Amino acid sequence: MDIKKLLAHNAYTIAIALTIFIAITSLVSLKGIKTVSLDISNFDKIVHFTSYFLLTLSWFFAMQTLLKNRKTKIILIVSLISYGIIIEALQGGMTTHRQADVLDILANSLGVLLATFLFPRLNRWFDSI
Repeated sequence: MDIKKLLAHNAYTIAIALTIFIAITSLVSLKGIKTVSLDISNFDKIVHFTSYFLLTLSWFFAMQTLLKNRKTKIILIVSLISYGIIIEALQGGMTTHRQADVLDILANSLGVLLATFLFPRLNRWFDSI
């Protein structure tokens, strides 16, 4: 129960931190950092999908009282998809170690859309624990 309260009280902080984390890991070279290398086909797309799925859930959880307004919910969804597009554009234009990829944008957007669809169910489950 204490973890649930901690998450609820820090929902905006978590959402903002995750947003910043995605920007940093998307735009900064990770060459000097040891990373896990998995030999899974399209693993990069799975990471994109999962990152934006979790990002969307974090923002939905943080803003859940405002999401009762349909317009606010649509603005949040469009903002998250736009964020993914902007990050991809920045990768293509500002970095030499990354490149923009339309399939990454698709994976990001699908993560946002699936989280949007599942959030009501996940939120009910979270409320029940």
